[in-house]
Amino acid sequence: MSSRKTVGLVLGCGASRGWAHIGVIEALKDAEIPIDFIAGCSVGAYIGALYASRSLASLKKFLLKMDGQKIFSYFDVVFPRSGLLNGSKRVRELFSMHTDAQTFEELDIPVVMVATDLYRGKKVVLKSGSIIEALRATMSYPGLFAPVRVKDRWLVDGGLVDPVPVGVARAMGAEVIIAIDLNNRIVSRRLKNLSSSGSISHKKPAPELPAPEAHSRNELIRKMTDFYEGVEKSLRYKTKEFLHRDSMTPDIIETVMTSISIMQERITRINLAVDQPDILIQPRLGELKMMNFDQVEHSIEEGYISVQEKLEDIYPLLTEK
Repeated sequence: MSSRKTVGLVLGCGASRGWAHIGVIEALKDAEIPIDFIAGCSVGAYIGALYASRSLASLKKFLLKMDGQKIFSYFDVVFPRSGLLNGSKRVRELFSMHTDAQTFEELDIPVVMVATDLYRGKKVVLKSGSIIEALRATMSYPGLFAPVRVKDRWLVDGGLVDPVPVGVARAMGAEVIIAIDLNNRIVSRRLKNLSSSGSISHKKPAPELPAPEAHSRNELIRKMTDFYEGVEKSLRYKTKEFLHRDSMTPDIIETVMTSISIMQERITRINLAVDQPDILIQPRLGELKMMNFDQVEHSIEEGYISVQEKLEDIYPLLTEK
């Protein structure tokens, strides 16, 4: 297109459902729909930043290779005063294993992230400086991760006030807003996993990294995977021992995340009614709990399909009138 409107992609929060954002971005790329701006919250900010640093293929490969459930067990159970999990070092590792980018200014696409001021209850937009610091803030689920101090404010997960930050993308200058809402109860047409082949046949193969860089990245990922192989069992064991809970009772992590997801669903409905995107995409992942991190391939494909279903609505919006 010689003349088109700019596109802002809004990637909402959603914990384990967040892998759907990978499929969303891949579908937009395959359909040759440009992404000029990205506004993200929580896991949406994480995936958006990796895409903007040209590292999404590395993340996808890593997720499909691992048992996705182990991603969460990268975080050590520490039971500090302000959160159950130690997040700072792990967020840095999970981001830096895929990219060398350290600041917003190094990203190829403008990205903004949304966090919440813990004491003022106001939305905070992060768009400059350290990406890791911003990710720690936007991903800090209350009760799970300790709040992050940025300048004079204590920040927590942006999903508390703006789970799908449409207004933020519009403020960036985007003329067409495509928003991804993961906080819905729409159930997948297929409740089972895809095939066990480990690939999605309708997608283009991910571009390979240059040989030296690929070798270095793969070696780092291998070492980290080996190092954390036993952490998942340790996490569950520590939680059970600390709380002396019955195995049939939902654990504290699941309880907190599910409770927050219920709240975010309500907030999302209200916010989207007030600040409507041009295109609203809702991947069918309502059957997934917020802790179903092992549904990587299923989530990615649902994200991909949800975009395909909206293409006829998207294309007419891109052309300047």
